[in-house]
Amino acid sequence: MPVVKDFFIALSNNKFMNESAKRMGPALGAKKVVAGVDIDSTIDTVEKLNERGISCTLDNLGEFVTSRHEALEAQQNIVEIMRRCYNANIQAHVSIKLTQLGINIDKDFTYQNTREILLKAQEFDNSFVNIDAEKFEDLVGITEILDKLKNEFNNVGTVIQAYLHDAMNIMDKYQDLRLRLVKGAYKEGPHIAYQTKEEIDRNYIKLIEHRLLTANAFTSIATHDHNIINHVKQFVKNHNIDKNSFEFQMLYGFRTDYAYELADEGYNFTMYVPFGEDWFGYFMRRLAERPQNINLMLLDIFSAKNKKTFITGAAGVAAASLLTIGSIALFKKNK
Repeated sequence: MPVVKDFFIALSNNKFMNESAKRMGPALGAKKVVAGVDIDSTIDTVEKLNERGISCTLDNLGEFVTSRHEALEAQQNIVEIMRRCYNANIQAHVSIKLTQLGINIDKDFTYQNTREILLKAQEFDNSFVNIDAEKFEDLVGITEILDKLKNEFNNVGTVIQAYLHDAMNIMDKYQDLRLRLVKGAYKEGPHIAYQTKEEIDRNYIKLIEHRLLTANAFTSIATHDHNIINHVKQFVKNHNIDKNSFEFQMLYGFRTDYAYELADEGYNFTMYVPFGEDWFGYFMRRLAERPQNINLMLLDIFSAKNKKTFITGAAGVAAASLLTIGSIALFKKNK
């Protein structure tokens, strides 16, 4: 599977593919994992999840932001969905990416952009704002901005990626902040990150246990792995850890029945709900994390009757994705 994972990661980082997919609209299975391209459809999705006892964190999708105009537009979209959530009285907060807010353009500009979001979030019932993890090359810039913001705001937190060798130290640095613990979704070198599933899982469990025993703030455990979830359930039982000190998180569109089951068992549960036109990079990273999710793509490309006839393997599906979007984009480009 490493070759398939690398392929999808490469697609997620391809600017031409991302721009082409944006013009097409959600396709190739993405509509099953992206709530919608607009705020109205996203609010509707959140309301339905709230009815099942599930809160949401909303991600305004965006890749390859290269101008201040794009960054300011993203900021405005984030503020608008916070306002809409507040007015609708629904249980949701936002997850933001600093690359989308301009960190690769100007750090001070990004800091001001993010600060404006947090100020607005305070107006909207002090709504929580999560700063998402991104590629390792952006980590220093992200933590520098977070370090400034956490001294002024009490409604900001971030994400710890378990595949990083230094994840424990980063996590301990922010023991007073609300954190989301994840395995990690980007491709990093062996000098930076663990490379095998076994190593990453082992470190992930180590982080979770340490965090639940020592943290001074809320913890989000973001995984679809039932083995890890069962381990956490037994661990909190054995150590008498308050269920209100943590939650489970999953991505919208994946293992939904399992999410409902955990919420019904009385665990705090939040669904990570992405929305917007910039769906391609996000979707490719989800396929890279778990290549078996290519079935989502197959179901949209082919009918149940014909899908086995056309494509049977991960490489075939990846090629279909590449050829379909690439061909349409090139046709439009040359028209």
